[in-house]
Amino acid sequence: MFRLGADLKVYLHREPIDFRAGINSLAVLVQETMALDPFAPAVFAFCNRRRDRMKLLFDRSGFVLILKRLTEDKFRWPRREMPVVTLTTEQLHWILDGIDIDAMIRHPVRQYQIAG
Repeated sequence: MFRLGADLKVYLHREPIDFRAGINSLAVLVQETMALDPFAPAVFAFCNRRRDRMKLLFDRSGFVLILKRLTEDKFRWPRREMPVVTLTTEQLHWILDGIDIDAMIRHPVRQYQIAG
């Protein structure tokens, strides 16, 4: 299994796409529909209507396109209203592993005044 660097931003396109789209079509989609720079140090994630396939697009001195297909299950796509969801690479790996990130709740970050 590959691992993406923690310094990358992840942008998830919420709506399903036509999965016949290749690198050029996805780069245009990133630029025109998502209003983002496809050459930025980021990963752009797309899913099909059945949620059993996911494509990842990123630039590493040339575009890289990764496809993951599930035969039995479906990806748990975030249920947020915004058209583009910003994630961490850790959250993207969770989605790729089948975890529903909307169901996960972290402990709140606390700022303590004293140590004792």
